[in-house]
Amino acid sequence: MPRFKTANQLKREQFKAEFWPDDIAWTGDPPEQGWFRAPRTLPFLLLLLSSKKITGSAADAGRVYLDLLARHRDSGLIEMANEGDHSYAAGYHGSRGVRTWKERMKLLEDLGFIKSRKGGNQQYKFVLLVHPTMAVHNLRNKSKIDTHWWESYRARQIEAKEPSYQELLERHKKPEDNVVPFSAAQA
Repeated sequence: MPRFKTANQLKREQFKAEFWPDDIAWTGDPPEQGWFRAPRTLPFLLLLLSSKKITGSAADAGRVYLDLLARHRDSGLIEMANEGDHSYAAGYHGSRGVRTWKERMKLLEDLGFIKSRKGGNQQYKFVLLVHPTMAVHNLRNKSKIDTHWWESYRARQIEAKEPSYQELLERHKKPEDNVVPFSAAQA
């Protein structure tokens, strides 16, 4: 069954056909496999994770975060593979590679972007990807995020229709959160 295409999709297809008729473009459309979902604000998040003001040093946790997003399949949970494979994919190799990768993982956890559980001898066996909106909100509440970055990030969130912190809380509110306790005064 043919999929409905918007006017903007048709316009982009026309540009592609005009300027790059013989090139194979990355679309991510089914049956394409090997791609991952990520927030449209990812460039802002990677910028934030490389900021000395946020990390407290020259440590760039963005490549490690990107590797985690790329390995995520569903549920916000990653069952981690070999730490050496993760460190290499994030650009850390050699005798210090795993150690540097672990330092960046700890930084991501300290900043609130991930939570983790140990398993056997593996320090990071299970990793939960915290919704980036929640992590950014918490950093902002700690006054770690400057106004210019925040306004640019929020503008991109609005443009991409990503949920704000309040919208995210509303979306994930449990039914019992809406229950009003019964009191004798109501009787």
